Amino acid sequence: MSNRTTLSDEFTRALVERLGPTETRISEGRQPVHVVYGGAHLFKADTIPKLGRIARSFFETYASDSARLSEIFGIDAAIADRVFELVTRKLEAEPVEDFRIDFEDGYGPRTDAEEDAHAEAAARETNAAMEQATLPPFFGIRIKPLSGQSSRRAIRTLDIYLSAVTSLPERFVVTLPKITSAEQVAALADLLDEIESKRGIREGSIGIELMIETPQSILTSDGRIALPSMVEAGRGRVRSAHFGAYDYTASLGITAAHQDMRHAASDFARHMMQASLAETSVHISDGANSILPIPPHRGDDLTESQRIENHAVVERAWRLHYDLSRRSLANGFFQGWDLHPAQIPARYAAVFAFFFEEMDSSAARLRNFIDQAARATLVGDVFDDAATGQGLLNFFVRAIDAGAVSEDEVSYRTGIEVNNVREGSFAKIVRGD
Repeated sequence: MSNRTTLSDEFTRALVERLGPTETRISEGRQPVHVVYGGAHLFKADTIPKLGRIARSFFETYASDSARLSEIFGIDAAIADRVFELVTRKLEAEPVEDFRIDFEDGYGPRTDAEEDAHAEAAARETNAAMEQATLPPFFGIRIKPLSGQSSRRAIRTLDIYLSAVTSLPERFVVTLPKITSAEQVAALADLLDEIESKRGIREGSIGIELMIETPQSILTSDGRIALPSMVEAGRGRVRSAHFGAYDYTASLGITAAHQDMRHAASDFARHMMQASLAETSVHISDGANSILPIPPHRGDDLTESQRIENHAVVERAWRLHYDLSRRSLANGFFQGWDLHPAQIPARYAAVFAFFFEEMDSSAARLRNFIDQAARATLVGDVFDDAATGQGLLNFFVRAIDAGAVSEDEVSYRTGIEVNNVREGSFAKIVRGD
């Protein structure tokens, strides 16, 4: 005997089709694990290789083997060898994944003549770096804010730079700092429209990166969440949103001693970024740690006590950077800032250790979830833990992007075909699409 219902099959079918499938996926495309900032006045065609050499030198000096790596960062001895190997290889092959030529905080106040000259010089060096293939996979420029007295200067600097470059890298972005309204994002989008049109650059190819470092970039004055309207104002150009803890906490009146990535106000802002940009194509990034691993004593003729002090200072700053990077990763922020090449080894150690600590258990859980989902489908049950399965799959996609593991190894560990791993949809894997 069938159950009595009121709705017709046709009505139900139309409603289900209208609602459509629900699939949770991460933003498309590789996201770098960090971005390195450098003052525009210092940028040269060989800047990226130079940063790599400095990072390798620090790693070789202060973490000479896997035992030292394990001791400094507290990495489990069972994975320390693999993490050490991966960091060493990464610092050789691709020490910098993302770089910004900085005309804002890392550049400082200059005369108009100086900034004009530096903008043109930075463009020339970009051209040379393109010819020499020394740029990282991700690259861009940070201008001054499009507000108040700095707006004209920001527009002129960007105009000079983009007028002097002969071509742009594929993933080039313009970073907009200290945003207080969606109109500033719209103005930058208009500016890029005009430059692309006049220069014959492919329409929409120059991306926008948002700096989230003011209260107005989190909530508008009438209490609305600000980020969606800012992304909309970018008209498809917004690639990512980066959190700036120091400016954000300072603008809330938090005193300097407590302006920190770990402050509760910073946590709130990051949670708002995550919630408002979830299920969009916009990547999110954590910010900077200003405690740099710089040894106080320089030179070859150091006393034993000076060498010990150097190691203590570098290792203490490394541990902080490692811990902050791990905290970001655990909270779903898979990118952060490195302000000095000496921070890069700690960043990569954190990234690789994070993925390797969870690799075996995540692979076993993902296999189990896929088996459970398949069985539920066979008996007509609803598999109600698909979000967990998608989260496990996202873990492996992120691990691949970070260079912690290859697609083939993920396929071997999980039993998922390589093309399905890259596709990144748990629901499709279960359905067998």
